[in-house]
Amino acid sequence: MHISVYSDMVCPWCRIGKKNLSDAIAQWGDKTGEEVTVSYHAFLLDPSLPPEGLPFKQTMAAKMGGEHRLAPMLDRVKEAGAAVGVEFRWDRVTRMPNTVLAHRITALLPEDAREKWVEAVMEAHFEYGRDIAKQEVLMELANDLGFDAHGLAARLADGEGQAEVQADLDKAQGMGISGVPFFVIDNKFGLSGAYPAAEFVRAFEKIAEQRQG
Repeated sequence: MHISVYSDMVCPWCRIGKKNLSDAIAQWGDKTGEEVTVSYHAFLLDPSLPPEGLPFKQTMAAKMGGEHRLAPMLDRVKEAGAAVGVEFRWDRVTRMPNTVLAHRITALLPEDAREKWVEAVMEAHFEYGRDIAKQEVLMELANDLGFDAHGLAARLADGEGQAEVQADLDKAQGMGISGVPFFVIDNKFGLSGAYPAAEFVRAFEKIAEQRQG
């Protein structure tokens, strides 16, 4: 089974959905022994963000209709994350970053290294409030993960990764994806939203039944 994940590193529900998917894959593997592969694809929650990003609270409050609406939403996300073992430190987040560079780096990495990269970028943003729009921050993360940061920087300077990110965005638009996380299973079945792990497993079961039928 293969799952294509469309997500954005600044999407909190994408982080929760990613954790739930990981838990579901582990459960499915224990139950069936089937290998599940995952690929990560770019999506931009806000394509209008400038390259340097914007202030987090002001930007989100404007979208939500005021700070009085923002605070309860952030609390709900924090509680939902805690329930599955994912932490959100909104007190540390000061920027709403543009994630194009981070997505380009995802595209430049080997397929089997992308999951830990996406996880590291999300963790840096949501737990430590690091500005993941900044290339120097991304290069530090890459170096910490053992990637060739200098090589990646040179490839970014040459424009690499742009075509791959645009291809993902175009494909998402073509499929009618308007929100993330969005999961495409075996290029046939689409699931939208941060499904609980048990719901993912149920979906896997239905897909397995359809294969056999």
